[in-house]
Amino acid sequence: MSRPKRNEYAVYRGEELLAMGNVDECSETLGVSTSYIYWLISPTAKKRLASRKNLDQCIVGVRLDDEDE
Repeated sequence: MSRPKRNEYAVYRGEELLAMGNVDECSETLGVSTSYIYWLISPTAKKRLASRKNLDQCIVGVRLDDEDE
């Protein structure tokens, strides 16, 4: 029986990589809750961040897709 697959994420501030890994690893590295990481990758967060003036200071989350799928 195989284990369920855990998605990988990357969290950036501008061009700077702040954290990479699953949701638990990213939240632990940044010292935030897992719900905050999930919010960062949501469409709502992306819409809100798109309207900001200083995008290079915004924290954004990106889901990393597996290339072998």
